[in-house]
Amino acid sequence: MITYLACCLVFLFAGLVQGLTGFGAGLVAIPLLTMMIDIKLAVPLCILHNMIITSSLTVALHRYFDWRKIMPLFLGGIPGVLLGAYWFKHVEPSWLELILGVMLICYSLFNLVFQPKPLYLSSLWGYVAGFFTGAISSVVSAGGPPSIIYATLTGWEKEEMKATLTGFFLLNGIFMVTVYYLGGLFTMETLSYFAFTAPFVFFGSMLGSRLSSRINQRSYLRLVYILLTIMGLLMFRNVWG
Repeated sequence: MITYLACCLVFLFAGLVQGLTGFGAGLVAIPLLTMMIDIKLAVPLCILHNMIITSSLTVALHRYFDWRKIMPLFLGGIPGVLLGAYWFKHVEPSWLELILGVMLICYSLFNLVFQPKPLYLSSLWGYVAGFFTGAISSVVSAGGPPSIIYATLTGWEKEEMKATLTGFFLLNGIFMVTVYYLGGLFTMETLSYFAFTAPFVFFGSMLGSRLSSRINQRSYLRLVYILLTIMGLLMFRNVWG
């Protein structure tokens, strides 16, 4: 029972973070959950919870959706999810967490120190970002960074960025849930934890979404980079114990 309650608090915080920034639930939850439960349980559990978060945020952000921005990410993510689901069943994910942690820390610290201007990337880069997001999400349920980095380089406004990421994560999540279900990767234990913790992640995401409206563009981006740095450090902690 203590483990269940601890997982509830983790998902409350994870939902708050994603409601605030438009991403980060998996990045927050996975390092913390794997201190208590096996990663083979934590990843499918986070995938289910991401559906709750992104569905609730879609209601709040739907008027900012631009499918021309969302679809390159989603279409690129389809082969990534399929490859990642295979990796999840056959490959040790710790090396991927280590690489992802290094990437997060280096990118975030560079942006915090130098504050470079947006590169206004072509949508073609969205396919690349979507592929790596799909692959990493299927393995460690924390694949947001490639698409987040892409979004921060496009020059989009805060609500555009949140809406694009939310729309992509929703479509990508539906596809991942389908692949995991067909692959038999959801167990009764996964569903038991999900039923117990679902209300907490929903409440956290709603609270975070309300707080987000009080943050300006510059503060929002700084918060994004700080959270990415912290998540990178948590991934190191998870890999090295």
